[in-house]
Amino acid sequence: MELVEPIRSEKQVKGMANYLRGKSERDYVLFILGINSGLRISDLLKLTVDDVAERDRISIKEEKTGKTKDFPLSDLCKKVIKDYLRNQKPSHWLFPSRKSDKPISRIQAYRILNEASKHVGINEQIGTHSLRKTFGYWAYKQGVDVTRIQYLLNHSAPSITLRYIGITRDELDDIYINLNLGK
Repeated sequence: MELVEPIRSEKQVKGMANYLRGKSERDYVLFILGINSGLRISDLLKLTVDDVAERDRISIKEEKTGKTKDFPLSDLCKKVIKDYLRNQKPSHWLFPSRKSDKPISRIQAYRILNEASKHVGINEQIGTHSLRKTFGYWAYKQGVDVTRIQYLLNHSAPSITLRYIGITRDELDDIYINLNLGK
């Protein structure tokens, strides 16, 4: 299993969103909800229409931890979900497969995200877990305390969270880039 990265460029985040919006409303909502919720892909894909329709919050039992996760939806998430459901034929699943009566698979979600990342020129390894990492990365970049992000992502220590969202790597890379000894 290869290590995937968060999407570190705001331009690339917006580019992926625009690309997916033009390609598939379902895929666009998957991306927007993924980067704005921090949910694991297993929990994201199992969302039903009833979990989100006409709601300001999502409350689910996490598959990995068995814990209840309850959080409010941002205005953007509420808007894209509302627009999507208005144009969607009735389905139990929020992200239905076109081939079966199930949600899309992790592999299909990976293909969707990978295609969009290549389209906007992302060279780093991107996968379904990049959505969750992008949530944490941008929360940190916007000034959210790492211990709060640690709590939201259910990590055991701030150092794990920093490494997980790629901050440790960025900070270590900056040392190499900016040292310039013997100049």
